[in-house]
Amino acid sequence: MRADLHSLVPPLGRWDLDERLLRIARQDYFLRHAPRQTGKATCLLALMGYLNRGGRSRAVSVYPTSTARKSPAKVSAAT
Repeated sequence: MRADLHSLVPPLGRWDLDERLLRIARQDYFLRHAPRQTGKATCLLALMGYLNRGGRSRAVSVYPTSTARKSPAKVSAAT
């Protein structure tokens, strides 16, 4: 997305980043709750990138495939 053509709120600016980092350091958890299409996944992906660039930790993202939701047996047989 081009910021010069679209209004864009930086994903990490949507929440208190210092608080999230403190929770991660304490090995605590947090929720990101909001209606559909409000940037929840975008915020988490931005946080993942931020953590990975920092070099102290490695964050990954896992998305279930539609095949896994329909037929877990097929997925476990393939792995």
